[in-house]
Parts: sequence; C-alpha cells; structure tokens
Amino acid sequence: MDIAAEKIVECVPNFSEGRRQEVIDSIVAEVTKVAGVTLLGVKPDASHNRVVVTFVGEPQPVKQAAFNACAKASELIDMEQHKGEHPRIGATDVIPFIPVKNVTMEECVQLANELGEEIAQKLNIPVYLYEEAAKTPARKRLPDVRKGEYEGLKHEITKPERHPDFGPAKMHPTAGATVVGARQFLIAYNINLSTSDVSIAKKIANAIREVKGGYKYVRAMGVMLEDRNIAQVSINMVDYTGTPLHRVFETVKFEAERYGVNVIGSEIIGLTPLQALLDAAEYYLRLENFDRKQVFEENI
Repeated sequence: MDIAAEKIVECVPNFSEGRRQEVIDSIVAEVTKVAGVTLLGVKPDASHNRVVVTFVGEPQPVKQAAFNACAKASELIDMEQHKGEHPRIGATDVIPFIPVKNVTMEECVQLANELGEEIAQKLNIPVYLYEEAAKTPARKRLPDVRKGEYEGLKHEITKPERHPDFGPAKMHPTAGATVVGARQFLIAYNINLSTSDVSIAKKIANAIREVKGGYKYVRAMGVMLEDRNIAQVSINMVDYTGTPLHRVFETVKFEAERYGVNVIGSEIIGLTPLQALLDAAEYYLRLENFDRKQVFEENI
C-alpha cells in the first residue's frame, strides 16, 4: 500500500456505559477484531456512566468497526435502566467521523449516511444525522438533536419535527436512538470545582457557552460528580483554533472566584491534538517565537 496515499478516518463513538468493565470490554472487542483498524483510546467515566472509544483506519474498516460496536452495545446496554450525568439518547449515543489524512469532509458525510442507514435497517434503531452530515440546520448541533434526552425523546420522536433521518419513528425498546455525523476535531474538556453546589457550575457554563453569549465554538454544561461530591463544568471545544483551551480555563477560574470557589483540576477526555497543548504551554510559559519544530518528538 502507498502509505502517502493512505486514507485515514478517525471515529470517536460514545457509549452509555462507564461502570461495567465487562460490557466496555465486549464493545471494544468489536472494534479491535476488524482488520485495518487501530484502537487509540478507551476512556470510561463512572459519574457520566459513559465511555469514549477512539479508533482510526481506512474509511470502510472504520465504518464496519463502528457498526459492530453499535450492534454489541444494543445487546448489552438497556437504556431503561441507564442513569448518568451526561446527556444521552441511546446505548450508542453518538458516532462522529473525523477526516485525518487524504479524506475530505464530504467523504466523512457519506460514511455517516451509509452507517446511519445500516444501523436503522439492520438493528432497527432510529438514527439522527448531525454536524456536517445534518439534513437540516436545526439538527446541526448535537445538543439540539439530544434535546429532552432519552426519556424525553421517547415521547417526542413521533412528532414530525423529531422523526429520525433513518429508521422508525419510535425508540428501540432497549437501545434507544443513535446520532451519527461528521465533524472536525473536538476536544472534550472538563474543569472540576471545589464545591458540591452544581448550580455554580451551571452558572459558569452559561458564562462560557456560545449559545449564551460566551465563547464561539464552546458548548458547556454544569454537572455533579456524585462519586467525588464535586461540581464540574463539562465542555466540548468544537474548534480549539478559534477558542483555545487556556482562554476557557482562565475564564472558568475567574468566574469561579466570584462564588468563592476554586478550580481543583481539569481533564481531557480521549485524545487531543498536540497543537492544542502547545498553545496552552506557549500562553502560560510566555514563550517568545516558539515553533512546533522545537518539540523533540516532532523531529524523530
């Protein structure tokens, strides 16, 4: 194979299970058994009761791995029993395709359409398309598609405006619904606060999220981490080049001080581009004329 011409797509499905390791392992096994697919990361979160799986490869093997994992999740996860802090509408909540190398966004949109139709036909799970694959502007943003979450969508899905793009206008009895799409690289970034008052986290989230007049490319919500008894500002950075991590971190820290609260830590869920971290290092270290080529690992 001509490595220079190799097409690489990233897929980052989110599954509604972050506590039962045996279920997570079974889902991940459906990814790793597909030839030509490389598993890059598995990040479970018990409080969110959710796991983020990251893998890459040629487009068709990646699509097959995503379908296999979705099918296994539909067997092992019962949304009627699921509880967690993170918004979700199904056992396989969301499956995004991200172009990495020699692949266009249009090709990722085609993958999303093919996978969505396959999930609907073979698994009888209603599928919604989002971001670049969205059929209408109203479904471009993931929060809009997930409005009402699993419990709400059960009652809303029969309404014409909530009909899925593929599959029946009714929830799968245990697997719920699934969102499939194509997008640019997203950084899932959480900031933890020294308080158990989730209302403070929600106020801070509103201060930084784009739809409330905050930073462009930032989606955020306040959640409670029951296992740690702390509040968290859970953030999706949909374009770190437009709004960098350090700017959001500093704003959350500043807003928290208004309520007498400190930031006690932050975390990145899944993988992140090196450049996003270099931008933060350049900001905090006050680096002058820094170039990515100065990173040792970039030269070997």
